[in-house]
Amino acid sequence: MFGVPDESVALGVPEESVVLGSTEHGALREPTAGADLPGTPSCAGPWDTRSGEWLTGDPAGQDAGHDPGLPAVPAPPGSRPAADAGAGRRSVAGPRRGTGDPVKALLHRHRELCERAVDPLEIAAGLEAHGVTDRTAARFRHRDVFSLAEELYARAPRTTEPYPEPEFLPVPRLRAGGVLLAFLPGALGAATVAALRLTHGQPRALTALGGLLAVALAVRAALRHGPLAGPPGQLTGPPGPRAWRTAAAARAGTLWLLAYALVGDGLLHALRTDGPHALPTGTADGPWPTSGAPVLALLLACAPAACCAHLLTAGARRRLARSRALEDFTAAAKPLLSGVFASFLAALGALLALCGTVLDQPGAFPQTLALGALLLAARLLTVYRHRRAPALALGAAAAMEAAALALLTAARLPGWAFLAVPVETLAGAWGEAAVPGLACGTAALALLWHAGRTLTRAAAHAPPGVPE
Repeated sequence: MFGVPDESVALGVPEESVVLGSTEHGALREPTAGADLPGTPSCAGPWDTRSGEWLTGDPAGQDAGHDPGLPAVPAPPGSRPAADAGAGRRSVAGPRRGTGDPVKALLHRHRELCERAVDPLEIAAGLEAHGVTDRTAARFRHRDVFSLAEELYARAPRTTEPYPEPEFLPVPRLRAGGVLLAFLPGALGAATVAALRLTHGQPRALTALGGLLAVALAVRAALRHGPLAGPPGQLTGPPGPRAWRTAAAARAGTLWLLAYALVGDGLLHALRTDGPHALPTGTADGPWPTSGAPVLALLLACAPAACCAHLLTAGARRRLARSRALEDFTAAAKPLLSGVFASFLAALGALLALCGTVLDQPGAFPQTLALGALLLAARLLTVYRHRRAPALALGAAAAMEAAALALLTAARLPGWAFLAVPVETLAGAWGEAAVPGLACGTAALALLWHAGRTLTRAAAHAPPGVPE
């Protein structure tokens, strides 16, 4: 979701060379670290123009009439320069700009990635995952990351044996255990709703408490195992205080949004009509009405959400293997992501209509669909290592709903009635459902836009085991 050091900063070439000693034919310099210096020929091609950089002709550093930017010509055999009187002493040459090759240093740093890559796209995905951007590639005299990856792929050492054809990246299989865990929250939620309709009094309260605890444990298990837990081997950063605070904020926002979907509209209606005068009874016709259909539909939608997450992972892996450029993968991943969200919203709408019919309650389609899209986008971004944006979006939606309730409550104080004007205007024009619809809809659109920029990048779906 999302500071990686710049690769080009760590690949600088030292600007000084040290003269190790002098002989009859000149001084030998220590090769500059990272420079592309000549060595034993590895092919039948001719030597390049930099092959004389191992030798310099002047032991003192530079001749008076010699260009410091060019390598000195070695003296003929048998001749001894007059300035070679101090041949036994070591001296330090003046500052000299080394003819370094930063691309070769980058190749050395990512040697394992470049040697085992099946195509330049895999190298580009690995570089992008390490923070190399098009701006960084420009410092290596390349127009973008993929152009830099093509040079690294071409310069990486290869064996004489024919390289195997590119294969599809491993696609995680949909295991039966993960599917059962995805169905468990909906099954326990339906059982809890049925038990609440058959009990009264104190047993009803105990049934509701036990059902909430069971559903919470089932949701936790579904998010820790199965498709909603992320692809197998997904690289997740080490836990730390900041990550813990982000995860806690996301959980708190999710719990508030689900609680508001259950009792929020009824509480808002009661506050607008000088209520509430009693605690909620768990029925739709009580003094504080509750709406169980949206929450039950969201619990049942855990199974479609798991299937959509698996489809996204599998489809992205296949498209990553077929693409030959980062732009190709992005163009293919955007329709895939849109189809995943459209399929989930269609399944959630069908479940919402079914629950509303069975429970004889209004479906609350706008706010429930917005909440479902928000929760799915937040979960997908979280499992693909973008945790901060989901926490901020969930917190902003929860804060907007809490602010609406707080404004109506504060407006009851003498002289503060004007605080209720924004909420009354919105609810009067569109109903109480406009408050959660606006809060969740705005947050969902922001997260969907963010997901369209991050989950369609090749780095987000890099195969497990890419070297750091």
